[in-house]
Amino acid sequence: MLAIAAPSFAQPCPDVRSASDRHASALLLVKCLGDPDPKVRDALAFEVLSSVMRSGVLEQRTLSELKAALLEQMRRRDSSAILRSFSALTLSEVARTDRLKPWMTAAERQELIDAAAGFLGGISDYRAFSNQEGFVHAVAHGADLALQLALNPAVAKPQLDALLIAISSQIAPGDPSVAYWAGEPDRLARAVLFIAQRNVHTDADWKAWFQTVMKPNPLPSWDAAFTSENGIRKRHNVRAFLLSVFATAITSEDAGIKQLTGPVQESLKQVP
Repeated sequence: MLAIAAPSFAQPCPDVRSASDRHASALLLVKCLGDPDPKVRDALAFEVLSSVMRSGVLEQRTLSELKAALLEQMRRRDSSAILRSFSALTLSEVARTDRLKPWMTAAERQELIDAAAGFLGGISDYRAFSNQEGFVHAVAHGADLALQLALNPAVAKPQLDALLIAISSQIAPGDPSVAYWAGEPDRLARAVLFIAQRNVHTDADWKAWFQTVMKPNPLPSWDAAFTSENGIRKRHNVRAFLLSVFATAITSEDAGIKQLTGPVQESLKQVP
């Protein structure tokens, strides 16, 4: 696949490779995002697709077909967790192209918001990284997609709220046996920080959202977290997220991000 796809993106001269070559190669690489070999799916497929999208050489028709193919792969429940996760990550790069030079319709953008929220909120495979299979990292990849969408000024407050609901569902995973260890709380926090930077939420909005984050249930209280393995994991995950948000909010000069300081401080007091 490297020999087939990667050379089509090489551009020693602008007219050496045609748009049709780049189009065909991009769509071939999408199919490699679920490859069990991390060198193929990550170092080749994702890195090349990310690079070529950031270079701005892909036509709109290619970006549109990439979006459709990635959405199908991400949505399919019979797809592997790796394919769905790397499709979400690659969609974050597609979303970035629309942010920098808008090309999606409002309906297409809404479809992407809905798909991103559905993916992030529906994650049940929490594998992060292993020496054998490399990264799976669905939570981090879903957060990256939410982040790129949040940065787009064409994404309105109700759409940002849908992303915040999805993010909140993974701060403490539905699987109580999961303790994040590969940077997931930081990636979730980054998405929230960039939503805050849009400066469209009130103090009351943020207070209400953080109250959902710090709910201890199914524990009767946060004090009860210290009486079980699952409770300790839940506390670890929630505090890791809160501390990541706090570390940026307390030092930021951005008005929207600074707005998080009060509610996150209050949350930390309540999650001992």
